[in-house]
Amino acid sequence: MLTTHHQVLACAVATRTPVLLWGPPGIGKTATIRSLAEAMGFPLEIVIAAIHEPSDFSGLPAPQGDRVRYLPPEWAVRLAEAGHGILFLDEISTAPPAVQAALLRVVLERRVGQLALPKDVVVIAAANPPDETAGGWELGPPLANRFCHLDWPVPEVHEWNTGMTAGWVAPHRPEALDEWRSMLPAARGLIAGFLASAPHHLFNLPQDPVQRGRAWPSPRTWEMASRMLAAALALGGSEELVVTAVGSCVGMGIAYEFGALVSGDRLLDPVAVLSDPENSPLPTRPDKLIALLMATAAVASHDPDQYWTPAWTVIARVADTRRDIAAVAARPLARVYQEHLRRGKLLSMPREAVGPLRELLEAAGIL
Repeated sequence: MLTTHHQVLACAVATRTPVLLWGPPGIGKTATIRSLAEAMGFPLEIVIAAIHEPSDFSGLPAPQGDRVRYLPPEWAVRLAEAGHGILFLDEISTAPPAVQAALLRVVLERRVGQLALPKDVVVIAAANPPDETAGGWELGPPLANRFCHLDWPVPEVHEWNTGMTAGWVAPHRPEALDEWRSMLPAARGLIAGFLASAPHHLFNLPQDPVQRGRAWPSPRTWEMASRMLAAALALGGSEELVVTAVGSCVGMGIAYEFGALVSGDRLLDPVAVLSDPENSPLPTRPDKLIALLMATAAVASHDPDQYWTPAWTVIARVADTRRDIAAVAARPLARVYQEHLRRGKLLSMPREAVGPLRELLEAAGIL
């Protein structure tokens, strides 16, 4: 059975989210990535960032007539020719700031010089905390904000002894992760609902230089968190997995708050509510109710043919007592209505939703 940190790594690989493994030297980060590449059948390119120049990532200038081309290094060419693989950027915290700056396009835009890496190239990095590395550098905020960050633990003695005597269990990609895209609308809705209740968590650049080099919330990392959350939900969505997956992108403090909101006694499940919109129990806490309604709106926006009427039925139930909360979820659905109308498709409105939300629906041009 995969441990939580192995599951989160699998989520990052499945969603092609760049992931940075933090941990002291010698605990098996590189060995884990080697085993992962072998299990996936992916070619592995290990690039030690600290011993490379910025031009090794931005491309080597090569004049050609009145133009200059930026030639990629050989490892990038091999990945492009293979069409898939793992790019493992090792010792990234010992790379000087100029090299870190050159890595920005590699991590976010997946470009090395003028070469675009295929979408099936997974970007993984590893770093030692700067205080445990000779000549280490804090990771700059622009680069740190392009990774999800995973603290890689020192193995327990019994785990290590078992591996030594019986062989190491190679990390693998659970088949359930193939369904992560189907969970993405619900994940986006849950995150949107959380931020509707806690808007101050959308962006917060830490003042502490150390924390700036780790996970912190921004619109970019919340988008990454939505993919990681979708993968975590595909794996069953235990509270520990949800918190760790989201925390790897936006920080663990916020992730615990998020986990308490969307998990608690049971995970908020928008699809289950939409399957029985008239009778499904709804949360009484306003923040939980907003999160659930935003998740149902997101699912209905993704598949209005199936969920349009059930979503409005749920919103109408809430509007009877909390019109302000219902309006939060009604707004994105109103935009979906307008977009379909522009394409010549009319989405009908359930009659029970019209009364409590007439003013909002009229303003949106639905009535």
